Amino acid sequence: MATVAITGATGHVGSNLVRQLLERGDTVRALTRKPDPVELRGLTVEKVPGDVVSGEGLPELLDGADLAIHLAAQISIIGPMNGLVDAVNVGGVRNVVDAARRAELPRLVHCCSVHVFEPEPFDQPTDELRPRVQRGYAPAYDVSKAEGEAVVREAVADGLDAVIVHPSGVMGPYDFKPSRMGHVLLKLYQRRLPALLGGGFDWVDARDVGVGILAAAERGRTGESYLLTGHYRTIAQVAHVAERITGVPRPRLVCPKWVADIGAPFMDLAAWFMRGGEPLYTSESLMPLMLRMAYDRSKAGRELGYAPRPFEDTVRDAYAWMLAQGVIEPRTDAARELRQLAVSVA
Repeated sequence: MATVAITGATGHVGSNLVRQLLERGDTVRALTRKPDPVELRGLTVEKVPGDVVSGEGLPELLDGADLAIHLAAQISIIGPMNGLVDAVNVGGVRNVVDAARRAELPRLVHCCSVHVFEPEPFDQPTDELRPRVQRGYAPAYDVSKAEGEAVVREAVADGLDAVIVHPSGVMGPYDFKPSRMGHVLLKLYQRRLPALLGGGFDWVDARDVGVGILAAAERGRTGESYLLTGHYRTIAQVAHVAERITGVPRPRLVCPKWVADIGAPFMDLAAWFMRGGEPLYTSESLMPLMLRMAYDRSKAGRELGYAPRPFEDTVRDAYAWMLAQGVIEPRTDAARELRQLAVSVA
């Protein structure tokens, strides 16, 4: 039994990880910006008010902790968001690292992203040795995560015991906000997508990311990176699985890349007018969908015992959780059966 401190506990991965930690009997301490976040409601979690950007609350969060897991991040498909992306993903990491040093923290796990890796060469699977993206040549989010990782590596060189993990596109249950792919699953069920985007990505279950993080905390080597990826599926394949599981017909039209490219600038403009909202896709979010990048997660398999569950199980449990929470109502016999399905946090 350990005391585990978490930033980003109310995010998609965090909501799953907190439940996994409690299930195994750990004491969980979470940095929160809200006094009673719905994602943690009903759970025995010590909430510490604070924010990684200001650094407020970090000393209290880490005091006496056996392990810290840094999940807090600002995801963006609309650029730097007036500096917020860097403030959270670079400055926030620096604040966590500095607080960890002062607290003499035994171990830190930093959650990075697969987006930090250079996409080329396209004909080789990406592994942990792939060079990181550079400022001026990649989207703001990707660069910020790469620079945040560099902050951790500098601290490791100065003696901090830290491990880094790189999840791919996260899906699955306990998706309260919901995430971008959670929105896609929701719109598929509601039949609010007239067409599907071409391309695809590597999708991983949020629960598997949690399991991988805990394995990295226990068995990961200091200063090492581990890819926590899942399965490549096109958006059309995701929709096909969703239809089979829910019984709700999927859109039959797949939008060619050139059509999506034409529409992307208009979506970017819409994002600018939304001032804090985000469209379903932008020119930045189209890029990874079209690259068809393959990931070599064998290092995580060898050293951490990491093995993602079948993709179909992730989609099934995502919908079962939505139905159980009342996010969506059962419209089909398949959905009515799904609502009765008990979703595990393991």
